[in-house]
Amino acid sequence: MSTGIGSRVARALPSGKTQKEVATRVGMTPDAFSRALKGERGFSAVELANLAEVLDEDVHYLITGQSDPNRLVLAARHGYDPDTHQRSVNGYEEDRKVLDDIALAYRQAGHDYAESSRVPTDLDPVRQTLGADFVRVMLERLEERCGIDVVRVSALSTSYSFRVGERAVIAIPGQGNWFRENWDMAHELGHLVLGHEGVIHHEGEVDDPERKANAFAAELLLPKSEMDSIDWVGVSAGDLASKVWQWGVSTHALRTRIAALGLPLHQRVYDLLRMSTQALLRRHWRTDSQADEITLRMQAASLRHFPLWVEEAHLDRIAEGSIQKGTLAWMLGVAEDELDVETPNAPAPVSAAEVDALLG
Repeated sequence: MSTGIGSRVARALPSGKTQKEVATRVGMTPDAFSRALKGERGFSAVELANLAEVLDEDVHYLITGQSDPNRLVLAARHGYDPDTHQRSVNGYEEDRKVLDDIALAYRQAGHDYAESSRVPTDLDPVRQTLGADFVRVMLERLEERCGIDVVRVSALSTSYSFRVGERAVIAIPGQGNWFRENWDMAHELGHLVLGHEGVIHHEGEVDDPERKANAFAAELLLPKSEMDSIDWVGVSAGDLASKVWQWGVSTHALRTRIAALGLPLHQRVYDLLRMSTQALLRRHWRTDSQADEITLRMQAASLRHFPLWVEEAHLDRIAEGSIQKGTLAWMLGVAEDELDVETPNAPAPVSAAEVDALLG
């Protein structure tokens, strides 16, 4: 058998499928497919593209035998169906387009503009690095203290983590849900710290890494030692609401954590935690501030965000003429023609006399 493309295609053939079935889906005759596997004929570009889709394989790998350096290896926060016990990312196909645009923004910025991310290797160093009261400023602490970039765009359906070069990136949906956003960041931070890659439902095992990432997020945001110290039978509604605000988690997340730890819970407290997070806070949380802190938090969680270094790198490259300004406009969420940035001066026109002088 050939040691080239044909052998890589052969190794990627799914079990339970005959060569004839695969050939038909690719648009080849069984004979042509068999000869291509043996290296007796080549695959056309269209055939390779179809094969990559049918085999769920990367075209770059099929051609070269090497992983595509620009391919994103993703971990994602999956939804969980308690009835079927299945985890999935229902919006993955649309999300992938957005993630590819994010990756393009990084490639255009260039890897020389930022240092390598400093991802801690365990939960305790994470907590020490993020510091006290980190929840309200988790995004900023991740970027400033860990060099882990956070991208927030409304088009995503869930959170993802991946690397671009030596830079670790967490991408989160900008949907105005600050409490969900905190768990998203903590969950994806767990994937990065624990070294999880390729945690996507159709690419491999997701149950174990997802459980571990959720456990990481739970212990980071709701430490067992602190949970054990609270009287969940006698806690007042006001104190409970204050804790929810302080921890920056949803009532659902807190209720789930209490159940997972097996802590005794009064029915009155359980009923409070059955309320939506905003309902609990607006009815029972008190603050001396005259501002609507809850709404301000939600508004902040809906704002589009890219790391400053990425934006500055684009400005520099646009100014030198290396890239166009379309990607920066997309990052900022504005129309390209409304983006007023420094661009290279247009070259002065050459006169007919100057042309004659050059040719003469």
